[in-house]
Amino acid sequence: MRYLTIALGKGRLAGQAMKLFEQAGIPCEEMKEKDSRKLIFVNEEAKIRFFLAKGPDVPTYVEYGAADIGIVGSDTLLEEQRNLFEVLDLGFGKCRMCVCGPESARRFLQNSQQIRVATKYPRIAKDYFYNQKHQTVEIIKLNGSIELAPIVGLSEVIVDIVETGSTLRENGLQILEEVCPLSARMVVNQVSMRMEKERISSLIVKLRELIQKEG
Repeated sequence: MRYLTIALGKGRLAGQAMKLFEQAGIPCEEMKEKDSRKLIFVNEEAKIRFFLAKGPDVPTYVEYGAADIGIVGSDTLLEEQRNLFEVLDLGFGKCRMCVCGPESARRFLQNSQQIRVATKYPRIAKDYFYNQKHQTVEIIKLNGSIELAPIVGLSEVIVDIVETGSTLRENGLQILEEVCPLSARMVVNQVSMRMEKERISSLIVKLRELIQKEG
C-alpha cells in the first residue's frame, strides 16, 4: 500500500488539522517534536505522510500530485483557483474577507466611484468589485501590513481577512462591507481521488462525522 501524502498550511491551521486527524485515529508523534528539522512526518501504521507548506503553496502541491490531500484556508483556494476537488469544510479557522477602511470611505462604495483598493488577494477583490458590485477599481497588490495603505493614502480601502477586527480598530479603520465567510477546507488531487477513492472517501467520512459531532 502506498503512502497518502497530506500537505498542511503552516501555522494554526496545521495544529488544528492535526488535532482532528488525531481524533480520527491518525496521530503523528513526529510532528510534536518541537526541535525537529524534519520536512516530512510519517504515520507508518496508517501509511500517511504529512508535510508543512506555506498556505498559498498547498493548492499547487495538491494540483500537481505532490500531495494527495491538502488542508488550506478557503481564502487561498478562492485566490489560487486551482483544479482540485474541495471535499470538506473543516469548520475551524473561521474568519471573513472584508472591505475595510475609514468611515469616510463608505461613500466611495455607495456611489460607485473609481477608487484604489489595496489587497493581498487581487483575484478575490477584482471578482467582488467587478462582478458583484459592478464598480471599477484600481487594485494594488501588497504582501503585508495591508492596513497601512489607507492610512498613508495609497488606497481608499483594503480587502483583507478579518478575525476579530482589533487591528482595524487600533488603526482607525472598520469593516465597510463583507465579501465572504472563510474557513479551513480539505482539498484532494483529482487523480488521487480516482486512484485512492476508498481510502480517501473513508478519511472524509471519519472527519465529517467528527466535525458534525463537535458542531
